[in-house]
Amino acid sequence: QVQLVESGGGSVQAGGSLRLSCATSKDMYSTYFMGWFRQGPGKDREGVAVIDTGRGTTDYGDSVKGRFTISQDNAKNTVYLQMNDLKPEDTATYYCDALEESPVGMTALQAIDIGFGHWGQGTQVTVSS
Repeated sequence: QVQLVESGGGSVQAGGSLRLSCATSKDMYSTYFMGWFRQGPGKDREGVAVIDTGRGTTDYGDSVKGRFTISQDNAKNTVYLQMNDLKPEDTATYYCDALEESPVGMTALQAIDIGFGHWGQGTQVTVSS
């Protein structure tokens, strides 16, 4: 059974910061890529960030590079998404995604972007101008 529990969403003004958390089971945390995607109103799903929890390597979508940071806490089986310099266009529901492996020829972020993996219930982020 997939267990992904997101938290940390909210409403902020442009330029502000939020930190999202995603807690999962030890087995899933240690076996899967962990990442985030978002879906804004009327927009397609967009892969935001991913981390290989075994190697610590990360990847980011172009729209968030330099502003968002994904990190991990091995003791808590938790992945975080620190979001700085938020913009109104970051408004979306953010979902934690656990991906066991990416399809051949595809990065984990690309796989998350197009719908692979298991995800939680989502947490809303609203950025006002």
